[in-house]
Amino acid sequence: MKSPPLAWPVALLYGSLRLGARLPLSLLHAFGALLGRLLWRIPGRTRRIIDRNLSLVLTQDGTQTRHARCREAAIETGKSFCEIAKIWGSDPADALALIRETRGEALFHEALAAGRGLIVAAPHLGCWELLNYWLASRTPLAILYRAPRHDFVEPLLLKVRGALPVEQVRAEGAGVRTLYKRLSAGGVVGILPDQQPRAGEGVAAPFFGVPAATMVLLPRLAQRTGACVLYSFVERLPRGAGFRLHFLPAPAELMDPDLERACAALNRGVEDCVQLAFAQYQWSYKRWPTQLVDELLAARGRG
Repeated sequence: MKSPPLAWPVALLYGSLRLGARLPLSLLHAFGALLGRLLWRIPGRTRRIIDRNLSLVLTQDGTQTRHARCREAAIETGKSFCEIAKIWGSDPADALALIRETRGEALFHEALAAGRGLIVAAPHLGCWELLNYWLASRTPLAILYRAPRHDFVEPLLLKVRGALPVEQVRAEGAGVRTLYKRLSAGGVVGILPDQQPRAGEGVAAPFFGVPAATMVLLPRLAQRTGACVLYSFVERLPRGAGFRLHFLPAPAELMDPDLERACAALNRGVEDCVQLAFAQYQWSYKRWPTQLVDELLAARGRG
């Protein structure tokens, strides 16, 4: 897909990304760690969401331990902000050279060889933008995305994600039909399985033991096309040493015709990934509605 021209503020941002990409990853991660510490020290939206999310999830941890893990999550959030310059601002080959190790890659090649289509479920974990590059460098790929809140940002996303041949399809009717066609023809698509569904388009399923609105699209795609599903994420290595790519099999119950059971399995697959790099999950993402969080924390005496 040819990206549309960039408005001058977005072109300026893209130029800044290109400049930032000249810095070593270790320095970008050091800047990011500093930013994350500031995010945790200064009361604000990011700190509030991380603290409330992990208060729901880390029910067995004491306050001191939980706050230490929240701080670690904030630091990893800062790193994710800064490393994007290295991914989006570099040539794809240079960005891909930062992947030092792969685990479970045989699962990916086996799924391709089966020829029945492959859905790569990529949670908000680690450096998912680098995963797009890795997949597109090995197979034709379509990725589902939700249009950004501000229209002027979309051309930037199309440009940087289209550095390799990737078909980027919006999460709307025509885009979903494109995914069905791709999978039915044995193709590969990438979906964020923990993307918050629109009102009325999901079901409630447990995520770390707490009911969360969960997309039904991915299980339906898999069941109706017979495609294989793999989970994948790119883990950030310590001290800017690079990244480690993971592939994990999906829970078998993802193919259950009961959508509530299938979505519970979808979330378990995300949890399996998160447990491998807990702090690198996007805990600053509002996975649960504010009212539910308030009610649960009040019931536990942590409101």
